[in-house]
Parts: sequence; C-alpha cells; structure tokens
Amino acid sequence: METHQHIKRPIQIWLAIGVFMVFVQIVVGGITRLTDSGLSITEWAVIQGTLPPTNQVEWQEAFELYKVAAKKQFESLHADMSLSDFKVIYFWEYIHRLWARFMGFVFLFPFLFFLWKKWLPRWLIRNLGIVIALAIAAATFGWIMVASGLNEDNRTWVSAYKLVGHLSIATALFGYLFWTHIKAAQPTVRDAHLGQLRRFAWGVATLLLVQIAFGGLMAGMRAGLVHPHFPFFVEGSRFLHILNAGDTDLVNYESSAAIKAWVQVLHRTMAYVLTIAMLLFARRVLQSDISKRLRGGTYSLMGLLGLQFLLGVLTVLNCIGRVPILYGSLHQAVALLLFANLLYVIYQLTERRI
Repeated sequence: METHQHIKRPIQIWLAIGVFMVFVQIVVGGITRLTDSGLSITEWAVIQGTLPPTNQVEWQEAFELYKVAAKKQFESLHADMSLSDFKVIYFWEYIHRLWARFMGFVFLFPFLFFLWKKWLPRWLIRNLGIVIALAIAAATFGWIMVASGLNEDNRTWVSAYKLVGHLSIATALFGYLFWTHIKAAQPTVRDAHLGQLRRFAWGVATLLLVQIAFGGLMAGMRAGLVHPHFPFFVEGSRFLHILNAGDTDLVNYESSAAIKAWVQVLHRTMAYVLTIAMLLFARRVLQSDISKRLRGGTYSLMGLLGLQFLLGVLTVLNCIGRVPILYGSLHQAVALLLFANLLYVIYQLTERRI
C-alpha cells in the first residue's frame, strides 16, 4: 500500500486545468472534422505555424497550397469556395493546433516549478511521464492522420482509420490525466472492497472505449448519412439493400455505401449493448452498501448515459446531406464526460497501490 501523501492544492488545480484543456482539444478536433477543416493547413510547422497568415498575399498562398495538396477535397466539395470561406475552415484547424501548443506551455512551466519545489511525489512524476508520452503520440498521430488526406487522389477526407487512431490516443490521454487528477485530489476511497463491481466497471469501460472508436469511424466515414432514421426499421428495406450492396472495399471506402452502413450498424448496436451493461452495473452498485461519492457518481453516470443516447439519436436524425455540427460535437463531448464519470466511479472501487 502507498503512503497517502497530501498533494498541494495548486497541483490539484493545475491537473484539473489540464483535464479541461484536453477535453476542449478533443471537442475542437471533432468540430474540425465536421467542418472539413482538417486539411486546410498543409504543413506541420511547430514553430512557424504559431502565427496564421497576416496579409492578403499570405492568405492567398495558403489557399493555393490547400487547392493543390487537398485537391480531391477541394474539387469534390469546395470547388466554388472563396478566400473568405477558406478562412473559416482554416480557423478551426488553426485553433486546434494553437490550443495544442498552449497546452504544452500550461503543462511544462508549472511542472518544472513543482519539480523544483519538490512537491511532486514519485507516483505523480511517473504518471505525468506517461501523460507526456501520450501527448506526443497524439500530436504525432494527428499529423499522420492529416497527411493521409493530402495529395491523395482517392480520398476526400483524412483516413477514417487514422482518425480513429488519433482519437483513441487522445481519449487515452484524457482518461489517464483525469485518473491522475482524481488520485491527487482524493487520496482515500471507501468502496475498494467491492472487487466484483470494479471488474464489472472495467468491462463497461472497455465497451465504452470501443463505442468511442466506432463513433470515430462514423465521423470519419460520414456513415450517418446512409440511413438518417431511427430506429433501424424506419426505411428498413432501403437500409437492408445498402447493407447487401456488395461494394465492401475496406480501403477505398468512400464509394462503398455498404461499409458505411455496417459501421452504422456496429455503432448503433453497441449503443444498446453499452446502455444495457451500464444499467445493469448501476443496478448492482445501488443495491450495495456504498459511499455517498459512489452513489452520486452512479446517479450522474445514468443521467449522462440518457443524455448521450438522446444526442446520438438526434445526430442520426439530422444527418441530412451532412453530419450536424452542433449535435455531432455535443455527442462527442458527452461521450468524454461519460468516460470521465465512469472512471470516477471505478476509482471509488479501486484500492490504491504504488
């Protein structure tokens, strides 16, 4: 068992700010995807890319680079795009990258200060090392994802599979940093004796992570567009025809309606599986002798689950011509909140060890 060393309040606040910033970064990344903004910046310039174009000549140059490097997207989707329209999509990708740089500064300087003051216990230094590794991996895979859509004649957007990789790493970063924050803020728990519930909860968390990955495929392939109806049997014969279309090219999936339909089946089916699993888990928790923290966390988990299911339905129903930015972004944001809430519940059931 580890010694319950008190973590100073400034460190707890710093970790909470970090969790919030990662949350915002993932949500902005989702908006970037839904607004077709991800290919608007055609190079990865860590230092030079801090400032956007500052005059008409630089903006026109950036626009021309986009037309060439993202030729397939430009000709297919934005052939009538004006320079002012380009500035809109550039904005979201620029904010996404600038926020990442800002996170680096917010993390680095307080970390060095706390390290100098010797306020960080060994377990926290170890955890923060993993956080740094995940952040570097997310940034690197983010560029790999963007590069998959540049100078690519067969793809209008970035690769959905690489998008899922980027999203999965970012979600792992968010979850691990949130877990580190809870551990720093709450050194003791009262429900660690409920080992069976803890194992059940980790199983539910695994399902949720798989569902988030399926959500990434839905967004990356725009799979919601093939059947914007709820439930499945509305226009069911048409949907069944799409599923059996036979054009199942997993690599060049943009022209494959069947692949997108099957991705939608996976995501929507997993929603029911996850909902049932969470309800069964909540029922078992609430029937046990538990702390107020665990009880409150379980109730909020159920509230977020209901909201997330509703947002999923609204997102699908509004996939007419394009994925709705508002509902799609909220759906992703609540998925992260649901994941964080579930981790909070799991933490209440976890015995702390070094």
